[in-house]
Amino acid sequence: MNEKSTEEWESYEEVVDKFIQVIAKNMNLYGITPSVGRLYGTLYFNDGPMTLDNMRDALEMSKTSMSTGVRALSEIKMVEPSFKKGVRKDLYQSEEDWYKSFTSLFGNRWRHHTETNIEEAEEAIQELKLIQEETTDEALVIKINNDIDKLRYAQNYYRWLMRFIQVVETGEIFKYIPKHDK
Repeated sequence: MNEKSTEEWESYEEVVDKFIQVIAKNMNLYGITPSVGRLYGTLYFNDGPMTLDNMRDALEMSKTSMSTGVRALSEIKMVEPSFKKGVRKDLYQSEEDWYKSFTSLFGNRWRHHTETNIEEAEEAIQELKLIQEETTDEALVIKINNDIDKLRYAQNYYRWLMRFIQVVETGEIFKYIPKHDK
């Protein structure tokens, strides 16, 4: 390689590394650590699947960290196993459809929290009703009725949110907000 070509490759690597840092920083929005975000960015820009050893060398992190990161990214469908004839080690590649990754990640994270919130609101309602049945304090009865109304409103919101999550998970969202491919 001549000197100009070497400089061009170095400039290229700086630009890609800079964007990988942006990916890593933004992964925090999805509950993913920056190091796992860098792993995803590295896989995304690699021209083929990588082994844990390849990832370790590229990121200068331990193989255990790479394994943990790959597992975390696999769970949220951002990395998938890959196969290559003649290669005995496990290979991984990034899911390049960010829309698919987002809908999967969004659905998994939000569904769990939203279901929990619906259940917690119902438990609070039941506990407030028990207190209400026992009390003779009219002010407390009124307060409990108002709070139960607030909890029912919250439940209705969470049920709406569950429908929204379903629209995202099924891909129906793209009817309303089309993807911008390439």
